Amino acid sequence: MNPHAKLIFTMSLAAGTSITISSNHWILAWTGLEINTLAIIPLISKSHHPRAIEATIKYFLTQSTASALILFSSLTNAWSTGQWDITQLNHPTSCLILTTAIAIKLGLVPFHFWFPEVLQGSQMTTALLLSTLMKLPPISLLFLTSQSLNPTLLTFLAISSALIGGWMGLNQTQTRKILAFSSISHLGWMTAVIIYNPHLTLLTYALYVMMTTTLFLALTYTKVLKLSTMLISWTKTPMLNATMMLTLLSLAGLPPLTGFVPKWLIIQELIEQEMTPTATIISLLSLLGLFFYLRLAYHSTITLPPNSSNHMKLWRSSKTSNTPTAILSALSTSLLPMSPLIATIF
Repeated sequence: MNPHAKLIFTMSLAAGTSITISSNHWILAWTGLEINTLAIIPLISKSHHPRAIEATIKYFLTQSTASALILFSSLTNAWSTGQWDITQLNHPTSCLILTTAIAIKLGLVPFHFWFPEVLQGSQMTTALLLSTLMKLPPISLLFLTSQSLNPTLLTFLAISSALIGGWMGLNQTQTRKILAFSSISHLGWMTAVIIYNPHLTLLTYALYVMMTTTLFLALTYTKVLKLSTMLISWTKTPMLNATMMLTLLSLAGLPPLTGFVPKWLIIQELIEQEMTPTATIISLLSLLGLFFYLRLAYHSTITLPPNSSNHMKLWRSSKTSNTPTAILSALSTSLLPMSPLIATIF
């Protein structure tokens, strides 16, 4: 891709995200979402592979449907209340339509089918953008309208996403699909608490972005696209693979790693809001995700599992150090001691 075109698309992504998260008017927020969609489409299809073209079409159709629903929701609310302010979403039908539209944009269950396929058809850098930056505008809209949304519907979406995200990730061998179902599972945790403590949702999103970025950078650096390749990547970068194992365990939410902080605070908040059954169910469902995280972590260590591999074992080669990955890896595994400060802030 032409560097100038890539710069334009990247700047458009930043502009669309900034417009949506800083707007108070529904039309302005919808415009930012459309800019984001139009900017990411060329990045998905830039490899000109049939799978990339298929992913582009799937992404365009789902995002167009979600954007149309958001516009219809805002028009219905404006017709009923005379308000275009995002925080003044008072019409019940508009709230239902908006929740459905944002669930489609985020890839929440039962509107999750497009997300793993789009990630699988994209390059690693584009998949990273789809998993992190492209989630921020819809989460911002959920944050702004959280007081008007239906708690029962959001709880159903949260539990379903935690269940399907963990269940569907069990039998996957492609790393991008595994990370897609990981994203769906984490979005379930964010959705579960957004009504009761929206700032805690933003904290969970920020920590998820940090850990996922670390993992994507490590996978890009080692050129790992599937589990069979991850089996032999330790011969090239043993230290990076050990760090990647810790990042995977942090994503799973195991103490004393960083990923334990948001889950701990979310469970505490749900119990304080007398949502103990929801906290119990979503905690048990996280064990499904823990299984495939441990599977990935096992494949990324220096220990080879007892099966044969058709790949030639590559010996370690001299490569330059990756400072951003090192910094993000340290943050992704060592922020638990700061949890009292984080709990005070959020």
